[in-house]
Amino acid sequence: MSDPKSEALTDADILKIARLSRLSLPESQVGAVRGQLSSILGHIAKLQALPTEGVEPMAHPMRIVNRLGADEPKACMPVEELLKNAPAVEGRYLAVPKVLGEGGGA
Repeated sequence: MSDPKSEALTDADILKIARLSRLSLPESQVGAVRGQLSSILGHIAKLQALPTEGVEPMAHPMRIVNRLGADEPKACMPVEELLKNAPAVEGRYLAVPKVLGEGGGA
């Protein structure tokens, strides 16, 4: 493919890019796509021209802040209190409806 800085994109360049991108591009639309693609490549050329020496690569453009509180253990609800609020209890356990049929096959 030709260099976007020095030459305009040829029909062959555009069709090759479409093929590599697995896009179906009729030859009748090559002219319309040429302007759009040239604009995109122009923006990329501007980004490549920026001085980035000494700039640390980053995974995200913004500083990510964890807004959640610290993960610290806290006292649990007493078992007796929990069992008082449960709809069904068997001993010191919560009773739940059976969800698997006979034979255990899921």
